[in-house]
Amino acid sequence: SPEGSNYYVRILSTIDRELLKPNASVALHKHSNALVDVLPPEADSSIMMLTSDQKPDVMYADIGGMDIQKQEVREAVELPLTHFELYKQIGIDPPRGVLMYGPPGCGKTMLAKAVAHHTTGGHPWVVVGTSGGWWGSLRSFWVPWGAADREVQRILLELLNQMDGFDQNVNVKVIMATNRADTLDPALLRPGRLDRKIEFPLPDRRQKRLIFSTITGKMNLSE
Repeated sequence: SPEGSNYYVRILSTIDRELLKPNASVALHKHSNALVDVLPPEADSSIMMLTSDQKPDVMYADIGGMDIQKQEVREAVELPLTHFELYKQIGIDPPRGVLMYGPPGCGKTMLAKAVAHHTTGGHPWVVVGTSGGWWGSLRSFWVPWGAADREVQRILLELLNQMDGFDQNVNVKVIMATNRADTLDPALLRPGRLDRKIEFPLPDRRQKRLIFSTITGKMNLSE
C-alpha cells in the first residue's frame, strides 16, 4: 500500500489483545512473522535517557548514610568528568567503568542519579533498571524458540565491543548496578571495562539512623 507493506500474521494466544492498538510497537518472530510480544512505549520505565539539558533531581544530601560509597563514586566518576583536563595533565588514568553491587534497595540507583545530577553539564546519561528485569525479559522473549542464551550472548558481546571502543580521549563513564555480582560474565570485569567495584551492603544500625534522619529531616516530629 502507499503507507507501507501490509502483513497478515498469527498472534500468539498469550498476547493481551487489548494492547494491540494503532501505532503500537510489536515484535515479530524472524522466521514465521508471528506476533510474539507487544513492546512497551518509548518512555519505558526501566530505561531512561537523560539529555544534556536534563538531570535527575536527586542530590548527595538526599541520600542518608553511605559516606564511603559516595566518596568512592565521586572519585571514580564525578571528579574525572568534572576535571577531565586536570586528570590528563597529571597523567592519571581514571576507571573507565564502575560496578555497584549489593542487595536490592541499598541505594545503588539513587546514588547513580545523584552523580548524574552533579555531572550532567553536556553529558548524556542512560539509566537502566538495575534489578535484572530487562535481561529477564529478553531471556523470556527468546525461550520459546530455544534461542535465549544465543541472543543474550550476542547482546553481551555487542555491549563489550562498545565498551572497548570508547576513545581514551573522550570522557565516557559506564556505571552498572546489579544485585548479583556473582552471576556477571567475567568478561565485564576485565581491566578497561568495569575497573572499580563498589559494594552496597545492607545498612547497619548507624546507617539506618542516618537514613532515618535524612528522610525525616524536613518533618515535624515529636520526641
